[in-house]
Amino acid sequence: MSNPSMALPVGRSLLYLIVAGVAWGTAGAAASLVFRVSDLGPLALSFWRCAGGLLLLLGALALRRRPAARSAEPRRRRVLRILATGIGLTVFQSAYFAAVQLTGLAVGTVVTLGAGPVLIALGARLAMGERLGRGGSVAVLGALAGLCVMVLGDGTGQVHPVGVALAVLSAAGYAAITLLTRWLGRDGGGGDPLLTTVWAFAIGTVGLLPMAAAEGLLPHTAEFGRVVVLLAYIAAVPTALAYALYFAGAAVVRAATVSVIMLLEPVSAAVIAVAVLGERLTAATVTGTLLLLTAVAGLAAAEARAASVVRARRRAAAA
Repeated sequence: MSNPSMALPVGRSLLYLIVAGVAWGTAGAAASLVFRVSDLGPLALSFWRCAGGLLLLLGALALRRRPAARSAEPRRRRVLRILATGIGLTVFQSAYFAAVQLTGLAVGTVVTLGAGPVLIALGARLAMGERLGRGGSVAVLGALAGLCVMVLGDGTGQVHPVGVALAVLSAAGYAAITLLTRWLGRDGGGGDPLLTTVWAFAIGTVGLLPMAAAEGLLPHTAEFGRVVVLLAYIAAVPTALAYALYFAGAAVVRAATVSVIMLLEPVSAAVIAVAVLGERLTAATVTGTLLLLTAVAGLAAAEARAASVVRARRRAAAA
């Protein structure tokens, strides 16, 4: 994890991103199993994920072979970045688990991961003046259409509107983190991503503790050992391991490619939901899912085209 952009080949970076995407897709499945066998709520589950992930990420930070370069970022700005990332991460995770509890793994994950890039694109347009372009605008409209189809459903009650709203709230937390990172990264002020995430999990752990305690920190269940194993898995695999692999891979691979690879998360979650958890995918759910995933792929393609244009202009200016 030292200077991944220089040490890792592209092939290994792509593998890291694929593993991270699939691992993230299993977090909701493990949460669904916790909800099925215990009375643990989404806030308590988020607390244990943050606390366990924090311990493991601290270990990863300590084992990093070469310390990150010291940032010249002003202290006030660094504190703002860390606090905002911590709050955004807390909202992202807690609202996601609540959405999974209410409307199921497949729908909760697809809406969260499908709405996230759309909110990022809209936020970048409104806050930073980034142009969507024709392809980006079509992709945003397609994503909105997908959300409408999923919320309206086909009358079977498979999609819970409040659960969808919580998934959109989760996506908003994810989008806020991404937009802040992009805004600060314009002048190299993004800081060390692993260190930022460690601080974010620390803030999430402290902030969630009183709410999780009110909800009930310890589960009441006849399968306590199973719940502990699931919580340990959530903290280790889709949290500490997945974030570490994501940071290493994303430092090498283009952002547009990363966006497409991360579609593995909702896809793997949907497969697990149907094959393992026995969730039913209605025609409306499948249609909305395809629209959302197509929209995200379209946004990634639009970003790739825009990046190519910028590089071509720079080469022409250099010549």
